[in-house]
Amino acid sequence: MIGIIDYGAGNLHSVEKAVIKLDFPTKIIAEPRDFTGIDKIIFPGVGNASKTMEMIRFHGLDDKITEAIKAGIPFLGICLGMQLLMEYSKENDADCLSIFEGAVYPFQKSIKVPHIGWNEVHQKRQHPIFRNIPNKSDFYFVHSFYVKPNDESDAIGITDYGQDFCSVIAKDNVIGVQFHPEKSAEAGLTILENFCGNF
Repeated sequence: MIGIIDYGAGNLHSVEKAVIKLDFPTKIIAEPRDFTGIDKIIFPGVGNASKTMEMIRFHGLDDKITEAIKAGIPFLGICLGMQLLMEYSKENDADCLSIFEGAVYPFQKSIKVPHIGWNEVHQKRQHPIFRNIPNKSDFYFVHSFYVKPNDESDAIGITDYGQDFCSVIAKDNVIGVQFHPEKSAEAGLTILENFCGNF
């Protein structure tokens, strides 16, 4: 059962539809008791870091997310859901979930933000999430901030937008992708299939 976190905003329905299209059962997680019976978790995120963390804490989801990750349940954060896996975000000075050591920073002002559109992901190393996906495949991005992990080996995918930034992060049972796989055509669906089925 694939649990999809619903904190009251975001793009969870498009992610849910994509997972269902891949023939995996889904369950919406909107409160702590919904974590029961979940095999894997997807955290789709859209919006403001501090506001989203406030909503997650209000619904009692932050501790349950941390518990699930520590218990070894595979976890996929998408876009803001990836950024909130870090310790801290400079978007409204938000304290995040601290799954990865590192922080979230704004793009430099000399480039157009938000970063919107298709861009390549350079695979720094092999990982099950990249199974059947050619290196430098294009994915669809919409974001103004990027993650910078303290441990560079956590960054398994890199994208160039005025600078190289971490677009895929992974450690143990946790993965984060800055792009939107549900909007990234065949390559994006393969990411979701790899996570739901093979990871």
